Amino acid sequence: MIIGAERVETATGPIDVGPGDVVTPLARDRAAQLGVELRRTLQKNPSPHRASSPHQAQPPQASPSHQTQPSGPSQPPRETFSYSAQKTQPPQQSPAPRTVDSATLNSLYRRGAPVAAPLSPLAPAASNAGGRPRVAVLGAGHVGSIATQRLAESGLFGQVALIDVVDGLAAGVALDLWHGAALARFDTPITGSAELADLTGVDYVVLTAGKARKPGMTRTDLTQANAEIVGPLAEAVARYAPSSVIVVVTNPLEEMTHLAQQRSGFPATRVLGMAGVLDTARFAALVGLTGVCRPDEVVAYALGSHGPEMVIPLTQATGRGRPLTELLDADTLTAITDRTRDSGAEIVSLLKTGSAYFAPGQSAARMVAAMAAGSPEIMACAVVPEGQYGLRDTRVGLPVRLGPAGLAEIVTLDLDPAELAALRAAAGNLRQRIQQVG
Repeated sequence: MIIGAERVETATGPIDVGPGDVVTPLARDRAAQLGVELRRTLQKNPSPHRASSPHQAQPPQASPSHQTQPSGPSQPPRETFSYSAQKTQPPQQSPAPRTVDSATLNSLYRRGAPVAAPLSPLAPAASNAGGRPRVAVLGAGHVGSIATQRLAESGLFGQVALIDVVDGLAAGVALDLWHGAALARFDTPITGSAELADLTGVDYVVLTAGKARKPGMTRTDLTQANAEIVGPLAEAVARYAPSSVIVVVTNPLEEMTHLAQQRSGFPATRVLGMAGVLDTARFAALVGLTGVCRPDEVVAYALGSHGPEMVIPLTQATGRGRPLTELLDADTLTAITDRTRDSGAEIVSLLKTGSAYFAPGQSAARMVAAMAAGSPEIMACAVVPEGQYGLRDTRVGLPVRLGPAGLAEIVTLDLDPAELAALRAAAGNLRQRIQQVG
């Protein structure tokens, strides 16, 4: 059972906290302010006279649920996250209202909740709420905003800090997202600021800051422009959050991930590139359009680069546990693979101004959620191989398992000779490009 602030505020006596019960940080603050005793008990099922709220409802809790998907003979079980929330049951009767005093407001202020002026609702949380990890998102553009929303909704984090150099931008986005907390049923504090010092002590950093590629701009032009942004930010992460894991979203993806590792000084296992998760999702979505299965019933891995050297091994791709090569003809699969490779450009051409952000933001959040939850699922990320697939001294998209401290394992798939050759060719091209960065 999760004991929230509402339970404390309506309690008529001590609250027994049994084994496995979780008291939210805000509930602890309110208990201290209202003089409500949180009494530990060894009973698994507390006695009937245990003080409780008339609501008898647990506060919203969102957590990744693992649903094993069927897979082919060569596939490990697939597990997917579901960002879901428990529905709060309607109250049986209305408790007597409590006066919200200045101490309460200060408590809410510390937790990042919206409060009346003149207190700011955007100050960083004082500590990791409930021992949960904290995450920061650098860049309050579309991708960063979506990532922030999904991270907050996951319920896995004690705080999500959104940071952007544009004064007021991150603060405004953070407040707007928090206004939807009741609608999305989450209570993760979201803070916003323009101060890099708010990175202090975070466990994970999602780096989305950078310039979008404009018409006429070459990949080299984009690399130079975004290197001036990513390099200093990586140094700031190392200064304020030296034990964190960085997930890089900024393009050109492999080059910027390599640069972030170099400038932060972090081991390669703690600097990961987000590309394969997005490209895999795009492939699954396009397969879903054929009607042979739902997108979330597809198991596949987009490897290689986030660009022309993308490799999707069809020998490893399944739908509802059956090989996709049995469900779709070769021409259809080739067309889907080609469209996946060009999906980013397709969206840019349709939007006219701007680029994709919903799926990229969700993909970055998915990676961080997998690390925080210790999920065993396999996903594709841009990492540094140590001999796997015969590759070294490069950064390339490979199937991996993530853990709380970053890369946990590079998974070896049984690729056919043509797929392996394509992956090695992609890795070779990427090696040359990242070496030009430094």
